[in-house]
Amino acid sequence: MVRHLSRRALLLAAGGSLAGCSRPAEVDQVQLRLATGPEGAVYRRIGGSLAAHITAQVPGATVVTVPSRAATDNIRKLMAGEVHLGLSSLDALTADDGSVPAGLSAVCRLYDSHLHLVVMAGSPVEEFADLRGRRVSLGARDSGTEFTSLRVLKVGGIEAEGRYLSQAESAAALRDGEIDAMFSLTGVPTPAITELARQHAVRIIPLVAQAAKLFEQFAGPYAPATIPATAYAGVPATRTVAVPNLLLVRDDLPAELVHAITDTIFTHTRTITSAGRGGAEALPEAWHINVRTGISTGPIALHPGAVSWFRDRKR
Repeated sequence: MVRHLSRRALLLAAGGSLAGCSRPAEVDQVQLRLATGPEGAVYRRIGGSLAAHITAQVPGATVVTVPSRAATDNIRKLMAGEVHLGLSSLDALTADDGSVPAGLSAVCRLYDSHLHLVVMAGSPVEEFADLRGRRVSLGARDSGTEFTSLRVLKVGGIEAEGRYLSQAESAAALRDGEIDAMFSLTGVPTPAITELARQHAVRIIPLVAQAAKLFEQFAGPYAPATIPATAYAGVPATRTVAVPNLLLVRDDLPAELVHAITDTIFTHTRTITSAGRGGAEALPEAWHINVRTGISTGPIALHPGAVSWFRDRKR
């Protein structure tokens, strides 16, 4: 069960500790800010569900979501002290030399994103090499999609005409013939691609060789994966690369508070799988949240509060 921290304790622990974050208006409340993602992205939906459940389960804490351009933008907001918590893909946290940002740690690993390379069914793009010189959405600026798609193009030796569009914008541009292909690093299924596939025939290009190259050069954040045939209407199972997603926190957030947040995530996973408290919209990505994989955050250390929760659970 969630540890019942007093509202006064939470206020003293977190209130006003970060630059740029609003101080609590009342002495018995604290407001936390969680950076999520753009319209049409899984980050936006799962971040909202996490915020609702932490607010409901941690006494005295209210979590508000902060829309963003996704992973890289969230890292920047965290380091600038604009938010307390944020979602990020693991590879966006890991530089080419293996270094990671100072001042940030992980609450847990949540679920893995899959790199989608989507084209319309009649597209002349049949394989990854066909992207050369094509108009390709690389995701929104400062997103995990941008980071990973640029990296996969680099290891594949492909130069494309990059466009920087959100998932929703990418799907619309692909449908309207304004781009030839779109990358999307996201949970499976993702709303923008799901809606596109419902209305139009699409294909997802396999990334087998590219996954192998990423794994060879940057072994930590990547693993071979398959987008299942059940994910999108009319699209067969497609091999690609997966990247873990983490819930990040600033190191200066108190351990007792992070312990309570960690407890909420792992003791309320079943309800987090529904978007919002009403439970009307399923979040299949959250089905993958579990204690066994939650502790596996790669080179990003767990926050001391999360460490204490995982340790307490083993006793």
